[in-house]
Parts: sequence; C-alpha cells; structure tokens
Amino acid sequence: MKKFQVLSPDRITIEFDKPYYASKDEAFEAFDRWKKRYEFQGYYSSNDHGRIPLEELEDYVYVREISNN
Repeated sequence: MKKFQVLSPDRITIEFDKPYYASKDEAFEAFDRWKKRYEFQGYYSSNDHGRIPLEELEDYVYVREISNN
C-alpha cells in the first residue's frame, strides 16, 4: 500500500497529527488546507527560500510517495 507525505519548503511535515495520506489527492487536499493558514500574510516564509508567494508555493513543497514493503 502506498502512502504520501507532504513536506514544506523547509522539509517539515505540514500536519504533525497526520504525517501520511492514503492518496495523492488526499495529500494535495491537506496542502490546500495548510496553505490557507498563510493567506492573511500573503506568503510563506521559508528559511531556505525566503518569502514564497502563495501562488508559487506548490512548486516548493515536496510530495513523497512512500511504499510499504
């Protein structure tokens, strides 16, 4: 069974209470929820990349597929 993980641009899981998702769709739904937390300020502040505009944020997150063997 495959699982997916979404990491912020700083490679930190975006949801500590649910670090894995059953599908890629579920992972991107979690990403959309996480991204909404930054709408007020209009950007995500990254240690590695500086200010990332929200419309570009998806290009900086890491979606990893993890398989159980």
